[in-house]
This record gives sequence, structure tokens and C-alpha cells, in this order.
Amino acid sequence: MDTLISLVECEGGAWNICRDSVALYGQLRLGPAITLARQLARDEHGRTGRDVSVVLTGLQDGIRLAHYGTEHAAA
Repeated sequence: MDTLISLVECEGGAWNICRDSVALYGQLRLGPAITLARQLARDEHGRTGRDVSVVLTGLQDGIRLAHYGTEHAAA
């Protein structure tokens, strides 16, 4: 199962970094939040070997910003 690290916008334009549904960091500007989320994902992939994705959430499905691990072949 893939681990998901998501960037979730909160009030005032700040961003939270969440792992699955648990908030890890909050009230960050978008640029530093992206940098930190990618670092967390790389570290987790390095420690566990599991696939880890970083996703920017929004009104639609979300935008995958990074993926560490095996890419799944499109069917």
C-alpha cells in the first residue's frame, strides 16, 4: 500500500502537511511546505522501501508533485 503525504490548504492561505489523514506540520507557506513534504517522502521511502507520493490537494483530484518508489504500469 502506498503512503500518501498531502498538502492541504487551511484558512488564511497557509498549508498543512498530512501523512495519510494525520497532520504532521501546519501553517506553512506553500513553497516550504512542498520542499518539506518531498523531503519527508524521500526519507520514508528510503527507510521503508514503500512507495510514497506527495499530493497537492484542491478542488479536483489533486496534483501529484512527487512519487518515490515503483511506478505502476498503466493498464
